[in-house]
Formats: sequence, C-alpha cells, structure tokens
Amino acid sequence: MLRGERAGGTPLAVRVDVTDPTRPVVTVGGDLDFQTSGVLQDELARLVAGEPSLVTVDVAGLRFIDSTGLAVIVHGWRVGHEAGTTLELRGTPPFLAAILEVTGVGDLLARPPGRPGAAWGAAEGAWESTG
Repeated sequence: MLRGERAGGTPLAVRVDVTDPTRPVVTVGGDLDFQTSGVLQDELARLVAGEPSLVTVDVAGLRFIDSTGLAVIVHGWRVGHEAGTTLELRGTPPFLAAILEVTGVGDLLARPPGRPGAAWGAAEGAWESTG
C-alpha cells in the first residue's frame, strides 16, 4: 500500500491490483489533493507505461478531491488516451460525480482511447484521420 500524508486530512491510500496486467485496478481512498496526488500520478504513469487496454481507478473510498487531484485524473486519462489505454473510474461517490459533471471531465473520460494517426474531431464528435 502506498500512502501520501496531508496535515489535518485523511491520508491517501493507493492499492494496485495487477492480477490481470492488461487490466490493472487502482483503489484510491482518503484525500486526493495537492499534497497527496503525486502518489496516484506516479502509479498511473507506471501502469500506463505498460500499455494495458484498461486501467480502472476505484474511487469509492475517496473522501475529498481538490483541483490538483482532478488534474491527476485528467493527466492519467490523457497519457492513457495517447497510449491507447482507457482510464475508467469505478465507484464514483456523489460529490465526485457532481464535480466530474460540472467540469466536463466525465465527458472527457467517456471518450475512446486514441489511435495512432487519429484525433478527436470536436465539431463532428467523432474520430478523424490526421495523416
């Protein structure tokens, strides 16, 4: 188990299950914020580097998230997207679901992973070839 500490908050706990290395599951609990988010960012980067088809992040135990924590999720999605890996959130608590909806990050996470030579066509809402 990996932990990040935050004064006055709930420590971040991150557990990684690689029983199926093509579909690892990261379980996150506690507070995901400026002081603790590096732990999750490092784990997501390490997992995506192995190019799994899917990385599931179970956030059911998350008690708090700030903008830095949200940025780590977006960054994990972007790096995975570029590598062809889907980043999926599971067990999203109501407070996080509301944040994802208001910020548009929920829609971002729903996009399919990238393919070499492809780019998201925002106007068309579909994939288009770039070369």
